[in-house]
Amino acid sequence: MIHGNREALERREAWECPEPSVTEKEIVSMKDAAWPSPFLPGLEYNSPAHGTWNIVHTGMLIPGSHQIYVCAANCNRGVVLTAAEMGAVDRFSTIALCEEDLTDGRMEELVIDGVSEILHKLKRKPTVVLLFTVCLHHFMGCDIPYIYRALRERFPEQRFLECYMDPIMQKGGMTPDQKLRMAMYDCLEEREKNPRQINIVGNDLALQPDCEMFALLKAGGYTVKDITACETFEEYLSMAESFLNIVTYPAARAGGEKLSERLGMKFLYLPQTFDYREIDRELALLAETLGLAASDTTSLREKCEAKLEETRALLDGMPVAVDAAAAPRVLGLARLLLSHGFSVIRIYADSFSPEEKDDWQWLKDHAPEVEVCATIHAGMRVLPRRPERVLAIGQKAAYFHQTGHFVNMVEGGGLYGYAGILELCERIRDAFYHTRDTKDLIVRKGLGCMSCI
Repeated sequence: MIHGNREALERREAWECPEPSVTEKEIVSMKDAAWPSPFLPGLEYNSPAHGTWNIVHTGMLIPGSHQIYVCAANCNRGVVLTAAEMGAVDRFSTIALCEEDLTDGRMEELVIDGVSEILHKLKRKPTVVLLFTVCLHHFMGCDIPYIYRALRERFPEQRFLECYMDPIMQKGGMTPDQKLRMAMYDCLEEREKNPRQINIVGNDLALQPDCEMFALLKAGGYTVKDITACETFEEYLSMAESFLNIVTYPAARAGGEKLSERLGMKFLYLPQTFDYREIDRELALLAETLGLAASDTTSLREKCEAKLEETRALLDGMPVAVDAAAAPRVLGLARLLLSHGFSVIRIYADSFSPEEKDDWQWLKDHAPEVEVCATIHAGMRVLPRRPERVLAIGQKAAYFHQTGHFVNMVEGGGLYGYAGILELCERIRDAFYHTRDTKDLIVRKGLGCMSCI
């Protein structure tokens, strides 16, 4: 018998059953994967899988916008190539920083004068300027608010959005991607609310049109606005008339909350999930918010169960690998497949979403030998790669296994709800029957955007 108070007992239990620790290795079994980051930070490797969107792609969603980056040549290289590949160099400019610019004490004037020169030379006035400052401006203590005040005084009719390309901040705060998804709705101004209009906020990719959420909204007589479908700047501005903002992509949550608070809109966070119970809870919450009757989803569950079993039987034990770039809830995706008999052998993820603690624990309990593999660990550069008969969900999983049988999907792929699970099964079946040219596809930036290569 153990004597002592509850705290002492808990300390002893923790000592006897310690939590897994982070590892210096690039691969770890699920039972040994620490929460929420299994791997030690360090020198990072960048694989050639570039289908995920970056800040250039996302910023281009605002119709008629123009992006200006103030940075050194090395940082400029990546964003310039992105704009060129997607055929948008006419909506993109740079201000190059040289070494002497860091010591002459005129950084603010350099930015202000550089932006002014660019705007004077443009043939067409942009609807909005997305001005990106970078890590160097943090290091130098640059007066960013002064820069924007001066620019707005010089160009009172021009809209400016405060954007950042500062990856040094992403380990301890918001990433540049999250900051952009906040800033890109700052142009929306107070308008009379339309009680029949709703926004989907912060997505790069449109949700599949046959999902249950859209069916519920259509049945209730609601119009849905989404920046991914805005063809004109006025369409984008009309999003200010919506009374409710819905966010489905985790990186957009802060932006959706900020917009809702600023313009007095209601807010719902209804993330993509592969869990039946959570899908039902989200649909019920939406229905309750709108005063609608929640529909019975029993038949949808049965369809998913039948389709998952049909797909599992088709694969007949073929190994499956999934990666976090394909879906924000990658542990939930792995759990769905494993719980339905799929042979998931590896999960590619550098860290786990805070929303997936339950899925992490389930995998540790029910699939302890499944491997978790880093994607940015320096060791991945030299990890042996040879063609394998593996079905991959996501570009990085396809690259590391050198397989042409892969679901080419990023950022959730627009999948949502029960319809998303059914569509996922269709994509898995297609990947089983048809091979893709992996080397050609994964190097194209921004899946779904135009690519000239």
